[in-house]
Amino acid sequence: MAWIALVIYLYITLFFTILESGHGAEKGSRAPGATAPGDIILGGIFLIHEDVDKENNSYAPHLQPCIRFQGRGFARVLAMINAIEIMNKSPPLTEVNITLGYRILDSCSDVSTALRATADFTQQADCHKGSNSSTCGQPVMAVIGAASSETSIAIARQLTLKMIPQISYSSTAVTLSDKNRFPAFMRTIPNDEHQTAAMVSLLSTYGWNWVGIVATDGSYGRSALDHFVSQASEKGICVAFKSIVPKSVTSRDVHFAITQTAKTIRNIPKAQVVVSFAKSTHMMYLFQEIKNQTLTAGQNIESMRRVWVASDSWSSSSSVKGNLTLEDIGHVVGFTFKRGSMSSFLKYLSMLEAAGHERTVNNSFMQEFYMQLNDSTDSGETDLLAKAVNTLREQVQAGTVFSIEMAVSAIAQAVASVCRGRDCKTAGTVQPWEVLRALRTQEFKLRGKSYKFDSSGDLNLGYDVTMWRSDRGNIHVHDVVAEYNPQDNIFTHNNNNTTQYLQDLKHIISKCSNSCVAGEFKKTAEGQHTCCYECINCTENYYSNNTDMDQCLSCDTNTEWSPKGSSSCIPKALLFFSWQDGFAVVLLTFSALGILLALLVSALFLHQRDTPVVKAAGGPLSQAMLFSLVISFISAMLFVGRPNSFQCKARQVLFGISFTLCVSCILVKTLQIQLAFQFDPRLQEVLRKLYQPYAIVCVCVALQAATCICWLVLKSPFKHIIRNPTTLLEDCHEGSYLAFGVMLGYIAVLAFVCFVCAFKGRKLPQQYNEAKFITFSMLLYLISWLLFVPVYVTTSGVYLPAVEMVVILISNYGILSCHFFPKCYIILFKKEQNTKSAFRKNLYEYSSKTSGSPSVSESSASGKQSSGQNDITSASFFSVSAANPLTPTVVTNCTDQTNCLSLHRGSVRHHCLRRSTSI
Repeated sequence: MAWIALVIYLYITLFFTILESGHGAEKGSRAPGATAPGDIILGGIFLIHEDVDKENNSYAPHLQPCIRFQGRGFARVLAMINAIEIMNKSPPLTEVNITLGYRILDSCSDVSTALRATADFTQQADCHKGSNSSTCGQPVMAVIGAASSETSIAIARQLTLKMIPQISYSSTAVTLSDKNRFPAFMRTIPNDEHQTAAMVSLLSTYGWNWVGIVATDGSYGRSALDHFVSQASEKGICVAFKSIVPKSVTSRDVHFAITQTAKTIRNIPKAQVVVSFAKSTHMMYLFQEIKNQTLTAGQNIESMRRVWVASDSWSSSSSVKGNLTLEDIGHVVGFTFKRGSMSSFLKYLSMLEAAGHERTVNNSFMQEFYMQLNDSTDSGETDLLAKAVNTLREQVQAGTVFSIEMAVSAIAQAVASVCRGRDCKTAGTVQPWEVLRALRTQEFKLRGKSYKFDSSGDLNLGYDVTMWRSDRGNIHVHDVVAEYNPQDNIFTHNNNNTTQYLQDLKHIISKCSNSCVAGEFKKTAEGQHTCCYECINCTENYYSNNTDMDQCLSCDTNTEWSPKGSSSCIPKALLFFSWQDGFAVVLLTFSALGILLALLVSALFLHQRDTPVVKAAGGPLSQAMLFSLVISFISAMLFVGRPNSFQCKARQVLFGISFTLCVSCILVKTLQIQLAFQFDPRLQEVLRKLYQPYAIVCVCVALQAATCICWLVLKSPFKHIIRNPTTLLEDCHEGSYLAFGVMLGYIAVLAFVCFVCAFKGRKLPQQYNEAKFITFSMLLYLISWLLFVPVYVTTSGVYLPAVEMVVILISNYGILSCHFFPKCYIILFKKEQNTKSAFRKNLYEYSSKTSGSPSVSESSASGKQSSGQNDITSASFFSVSAANPLTPTVVTNCTDQTNCLSLHRGSVRHHCLRRSTSI
């Protein structure tokens, strides 16, 4: 096998000797590349080597040798070559009889080297303007490349001088979209602003707001970092750390930067997500360094796992893993450019394997690639070719290949449109700026779809989201698990099992502080990140209904409340003395019973209206009293239920007027008693003149009615809501408490007068002993209302109306029990006492008792002749006048004037006082 390797080595050496002998004049200043003839030449600048050897410190201009060959960059070169060969056979070019050639050079990840390549392209254009243009090569009409944004920015400035169109397949710096600075630059991918927006959207979707950033120094890394930080802050995502690694892999500072970055990642374990805009080589070194530090610290290898959000710079690079597994690294979510069909390119690779070294004649990159593989293995030529093709297949990035194919297609169709109607085979007939104009203004097609560069020279097709997976310990870049649409800023998951990989990410937490749950708000300490906070419970009457709220929301304290740490407002309970309340049911039952009893008594009195008991009870006035009690019981019912305006105005007024009517009637009765049993003639005469029953009742009621009318007109009661911390108490506000007090005080005055008058006549005979009952009922009324006033003034609550209702019921039942029930008892069960003779007898006994026992006995002993007259006298004395029972009359009718003596101050002897009165 060694002799085969020797033959290949000699073959390659001979090839380089022949190649360099043809370019002897350019030795030391001309870089190797891949070329092919054609009517229109396309330039290509690709990153074939990772760096340049800077050991040569010569001051003279020199071409620095490139080091560390990259198979991934070489695969991109082959993608361009394949696309050109396909387009040469396509109708747009065959119709105008034009073929495309190419000249592809290596940027070696070095701006100076890339500028040398660009100078080579522009010199050919200048050559044709000179006198000796016959010795010049064909000018370059367009350039595809470069890979990195920093290199593209440098060569774009140079190509702009000649307005040579440049289409990049992977330079994403936002600044390149500025057509004022880079009018000839275009790209077949979105700029970084869209990629960082997609990353931010992904982080926001999974709730990761505490992330780290790693970027390679340079235009691409810094631009992407700045845009990411700006967009992340708008979404409330904080950057835990930012680490920028020097661009040059051979730089002395790289190792230190990688070490510090690994240490920072390990020291901030809460930042479980790291966004990386670094080069693939840097990421490979970083993963290895994190593992080394973890093992050195004696920690579990699982502690180094993170979620790595990879930019397009390394998301498809399987070489990043080094000797690690996915179990070591964690999860890798990558953003890649939109993919196209790979069938054409894979077929081209198979053709390379079949053609062998025939394809290496004009491609020094392929020669170096074979040589590199030959140094690493001891195999035959056939095995070497197979291994080379398999290696290239592994290095293929589908999104980048598709972007290169679009760039070639766009240029080919632009050239075809320019060459219609003219001969483009002659060098210099087509100018680069003409191709640029066609590229910027016309659409182009690829595999049946139409595309067009936007005003910024970009093709924004969105991104494919990939996830790395492990297969038997080997890391593979997974198929697309989602697609990102930049126009709508949404992710569309593929309908296959790969979405399970994205579901697994939901269990990962990357936050500086745990989320504040509903009922809490975030409190950030001064100088800290907004993502680092402590969770504080919302105070009373404040709430938060979402996670991680910056402040609590206020409840409408008029109708709502909330306890400490609440996630919502609670409607205040509406309280009033409800019909369903047990206490209310009891009081309503008593009220209804009182109405029923009053009506039954009224019916009984109406039926027995001609009996002495009913007449003695007041006759028509008793019906007025019973009517007023019915109204008073009804007014008590108005204290139950949800208050309304009418209810508030009616309940106090109805009670005030009705009870005033009742007490007025009682006042008339007390005056009647005083008049009937007043033995002082002078006082009796005064009382007789003042005693006008209906007038007294009307005046008393009218005064109360006037008070109530003024109350309703000037400051009437109204519905009132008392707002307590957790409840709303609906009640009636009395409007004017002065008027309310005057109304109650007026009734109290009448009741007190009744009490005083009745108290003086409390020793009346048994059947006529109404003064005792009046005294007791008025005393009960006064005591109950005296107790009510301080309770009403000092307390409030649901049962405050019940207190007044109870007092009203006590007052009503006191009058009903004291004034009417005893009479009903006599009417129903003591009918023998409800006769005139019984009344005469009772009063006669009372009169005899008040006249003194001896005199009465002596008078009674005086002949039987006068006994009949005495009986008549007694009957006349206690007779009940049917004509006008309310008008007391005094009749002096003595058979013996000597026995008719006036009664003076306790001196009572043989008197004969005859009165006809109705009590």
